[in-house]
Amino acid sequence: MSALPNSFIARSVTATVRPVRSRLVAARRLGGAVNARLHAVEATVHHWLVAHSIAILRVSLGAIFLVFGVLKFFPGVSPAQNLVEATTDILTLGLVPGAVALVGVATLECVIGLCLISGRAVRGAVYLLVIQLVGILSPLVLLSGRLFDGAHGAPTLEGQYVLKDVILVGAALVMAATLGGGRLTSESDEEEDAAEGDAPRVPTQRAALAPA
Repeated sequence: MSALPNSFIARSVTATVRPVRSRLVAARRLGGAVNARLHAVEATVHHWLVAHSIAILRVSLGAIFLVFGVLKFFPGVSPAQNLVEATTDILTLGLVPGAVALVGVATLECVIGLCLISGRAVRGAVYLLVIQLVGILSPLVLLSGRLFDGAHGAPTLEGQYVLKDVILVGAALVMAATLGGGRLTSESDEEEDAAEGDAPRVPTQRAALAPA
């Protein structure tokens, strides 16, 4: 009499567990398929970024300098006009009038912007960019009292305007790294080189600047 209930219980447990197990297997297969699809999309986006991100950075940086440079040709339009005039007055010991200095900075920024956007004379543009960045960041030393005159020494609007140019410095460093033919590469590129018997382009990194 006891064997019947036991067998009935065993069949009931088996009937209950089997659908749950099949659902778990199906869920694992679905999760694996979704994960594989996500990895494929990620790989596609990664390869696209490796191929085009440096060019996008170059054009974006050039557009910023071109737009800001054009604004400086129109008195009273650029929010940095007073800051540029005050800085150049200190750097040139007052020998260059503010209006002339403003036009000179505007011309320099437009030349840099056009070179970076067009991809022509990028080496010269990077050298000019170094000069320009020294001028852009010099107010942090020359006019620090003016830039950090907010409450409790917080940066003013002009101070924030200058501090965000640190991003431009980082972008300029990337541009400088490409002068010798540097570019981005990925692990898949290294694996292809290894399969073809070539030397690896860079130390094993997911994406790093490497000489072409």
